[in-house]
Amino acid sequence: MASALLIAGCGGQKSETPQKKEMSLQLYSIRAEFKKAKEAGEDYSDILKKVAEAGFTSVEAASYNDGKLYGDEPQVYRKKVEDAGLVSLSSHVSCRLSPEELETGDLSKTMEFWDKCIAAHKAAGVKYLVDPSIGRQASLKNLQVYCDMLNEVGRRCKEQGILFGYHNHSYEFEKVEDTVMYDYMLEHTDPELVFFQMDLYWAVYGHANPVDYFNKYPGRFKMFHVKDAREIGQSGMVGFDAIFRNSATAGLQDYVVEYEAFSTEDPYECLKVGVNYLNEADFVKQSYCK
Repeated sequence: MASALLIAGCGGQKSETPQKKEMSLQLYSIRAEFKKAKEAGEDYSDILKKVAEAGFTSVEAASYNDGKLYGDEPQVYRKKVEDAGLVSLSSHVSCRLSPEELETGDLSKTMEFWDKCIAAHKAAGVKYLVDPSIGRQASLKNLQVYCDMLNEVGRRCKEQGILFGYHNHSYEFEKVEDTVMYDYMLEHTDPELVFFQMDLYWAVYGHANPVDYFNKYPGRFKMFHVKDAREIGQSGMVGFDAIFRNSATAGLQDYVVEYEAFSTEDPYECLKVGVNYLNEADFVKQSYCK
C-alpha cells in the first residue's frame, strides 16, 4: 500500500488509516487549518482529532504567546490535545535578543519571558521545549551571547523537568567569522542543558551531512524534524535510511514530522502519506521502534 501511495502521491487514491505508532506532528504544518478555524470562530479541537485520525500520536505546538498556546490557557490546550487522543509532546518558542542585550550580555529581561514560557509549558505537559531559531548572527560575540541564553534557559527548564533544545534551519551551516555556526553552538552549549533537534531537511538543504554530525557530536540530537520538500519521502533529497540507521549514535528519543507544503488541497490525506511512508519504512522499524 505504501508503494502505491508513493507513486500516486496524496492526490491519487485515498490512503488507508495507518496503524498508530508513536509519531508526532509539528502543528505549524497545518497552520492554514488553524487560521481558517480562527477566522470562522471555530474551535481547533476538530483539527486535532483529524491529526489523530491521520495516524499521529502526539503534537508539537507552534503558537505560544504571553502564557497561552493557540489562544488558550496551557491546561485547556493540553486537555484539547488529550481529548483528541494525542499527547502534548513539545513546543517551539523563540525569543530574539535585543541589540542592547547582545551588547551587554544582560539577559535578565529575556529570562522573565522564558520563566513565564517555561511555567506555561510545564502546565501544558510538554516533555520538550525547543527554540526554533535565533537568526543569522553577525559575529561570534553575538553568537556566544545566544549560547549563554540557551544554556540558561536549559538550566531553568531542567529544574522544571523539561528538556530544552534548539532547532536548526539551513543558515546555521553557514560560517560566522570562519566558524560554522552550528558547530560553534554545539561546542558552546552544555550537553546536560541543551540538546539539538536536527531538522533533517534543512540540514541537507544547507549542504550538511546529518550522520557526520551524529558521529562528531554523539548523543546531542534527542529529536529529529523529519521533513521533505513536500510529503515525506517524495523527493529523494533526504537520505532518511542512513539517518535513521544512525539514530542511536545521534541519541534520538522522539521525532516530529513537519511539512513545508502539500501537493493537494486536502492536507489530512497528505499527512497520511508521510505516516504510511514512515510506518512502512524498514529503516525506521529497525532503528527506531517506539
